[in-house]
Amino acid sequence: MSGKRRAKRAGVWVHLKTGTSVGVFLLVLGLAAILIVVPKLNNATPLTVLTSSMEPGLPPGTLIVIRPVAPDNVAIGDVLTYQITSGRPEVITHRVIAVESNSDGELRFQMQGDNNGAPDNELVRPVQVKGKLWYSVPFVGYASQFMNGEARDTIVPIAAGLLFAFSAYMIITGAVSTVRSGRRKRASAARQADAADLSGHTE
Repeated sequence: MSGKRRAKRAGVWVHLKTGTSVGVFLLVLGLAAILIVVPKLNNATPLTVLTSSMEPGLPPGTLIVIRPVAPDNVAIGDVLTYQITSGRPEVITHRVIAVESNSDGELRFQMQGDNNGAPDNELVRPVQVKGKLWYSVPFVGYASQFMNGEARDTIVPIAAGLLFAFSAYMIITGAVSTVRSGRRKRASAARQADAADLSGHTE
């Protein structure tokens, strides 16, 4: 294999490695924003869809991020996460299909899963509502569920830091390899030029 061909393949590999590293870096940055930064800055809560009641839009494994909503701002078609029993941690995420008001003027929400054939058994009171769906990300929910509570606070920053460090290392080494490759090419071209000059002056 000629030196030029080897150099060309080495250059392609360097660019590929650098591009992959940049892609990993951006992916980690995006996931960190989706899972940690954006929810914290907006008083939002990430949750994981565990059942098929909201398919096809929100299949199991989907990460959903909810944020508080005023009862008066809830409308038919909104997706809410609510406590099955007020004050208890168990929650359901379903869609509002009707908004009613009792004799005291307090709102009640009729909920139903998109994939369910009938509405939920009980009307939902505003005190039960934990939040309204803000955005969702497919497939990320299981990872988020695995890294919840104290585990999330410990594992996520460490993993993100390691991936950031790895990506930065790959980007720097790729850039250094590119610079060195350019220097070698220039040096080789200079040597060839000198050799040509010498041969041209040989008697």
